[in-house]
Amino acid sequence: MPDDKSIRVSAVQMVSGLSLEENLARAAALIERAAQTGARLVVLPEYFCFMGRRDTDKLALRESDEGGPIQQFLSATAKRHAIWLFGGSLPLQTDDAGRIYNTMLVHDPGGRRVQRYDKIHLFGFRKGNESYDEAATIRPGTGPAATVDTDAGRVGLSICYDLRFPELYRAMAPVNLIVVPSAFTYTTGSAHWEVLLRARAIENQCYVLAAAQGGLHENGRRTWGHSMLVDPWGDVMDCLPEGEGIVMGDIDFARLEEIRQSLPALKHRTM
Repeated sequence: MPDDKSIRVSAVQMVSGLSLEENLARAAALIERAAQTGARLVVLPEYFCFMGRRDTDKLALRESDEGGPIQQFLSATAKRHAIWLFGGSLPLQTDDAGRIYNTMLVHDPGGRRVQRYDKIHLFGFRKGNESYDEAATIRPGTGPAATVDTDAGRVGLSICYDLRFPELYRAMAPVNLIVVPSAFTYTTGSAHWEVLLRARAIENQCYVLAAAQGGLHENGRRTWGHSMLVDPWGDVMDCLPEGEGIVMGDIDFARLEEIRQSLPALKHRTM
């Protein structure tokens, strides 16, 4: 466990639009607000930097693994506020001109990139006039499950649709915190978002911090929002239903240990 008794964390909720510059400016303001209220670890939502009119629009913003404007923003912002910054997701290039990786980058308080996670599970949904097929423009990551050691202890990385695959999180265990930057649709979010987040917290006996897109976007898409922090008992500590803003809370290491000792489910695993 880390030396401190607790650490304050924050999830940023956005309603990202068509302009990269405006999205980065909004993200910067929200991160600053979180840092000013004591957050030492901040998570941005999936696609924080851009929500285009068409799925193919994000291809124009893809960056190489060596760097680019979005990566420079993440590094500089983490260093400016001396925080652990989990960069939601951004488009990184592949060797396929028609597809990108949907990637979360983690920067430490010195602005150094310390971890990369490429989204493994790609969302596909069809109901009535609503349909999504991420595989058309995104190449899935190949794993393994990604974690990073921080001032909050070990943190497990996942993105949006990953939330529906509990085996991914089992492969991370034990972790103190799971982060879930997302852009859940209004349809699927209203049905499943909270129950899935609480289940992942309960079964892995850890905190879950979910940063979401939340509102009606310029491209006409509506996302569910409800960014939240869930504790290891499954209690929702803070939640923002819709619109831009932040959720906050403290990861209490003593509570984490108390829950694991009183109900040692992780030690009882047989598979």
